Amino acid sequence: MRLFALRGANSVEENDAEAILTSTDALMRELMERNQLAAEEMVSCLFTVTNDLDAEFPAVAARRMGINRVPLMCAREIPVPGSLPRVIRVLVHYYADDEHESRHVYLGAARALRTDLESAQ
Repeated sequence: MRLFALRGANSVEENDAEAILTSTDALMRELMERNQLAAEEMVSCLFTVTNDLDAEFPAVAARRMGINRVPLMCAREIPVPGSLPRVIRVLVHYYADDEHESRHVYLGAARALRTDLESAQ
């Protein structure tokens, strides 16, 4: 077994609690599905949001999915002028077999953040 890290991001249509939860849920489900990842294999998750998202914590969506025994943290992204607005990002640490290949996930408008990662789209 080895420690791996996954990256992912999703855009949010508006600064609304339900919109943040829905986008986070979709992101986490896609990350877990593409990587055949169970909550029990996760070590930690760090969520970040852009400055224009403050209606809800993304970690609430993870807890609602049953990710209850994993340390979760939420933080703000650096507000770089011209950066993509209304984005939730996540960094997930997890254990897997040495042969595992991490499949990062970028959804919605956030796909523009990593066009260099074909496997992330």
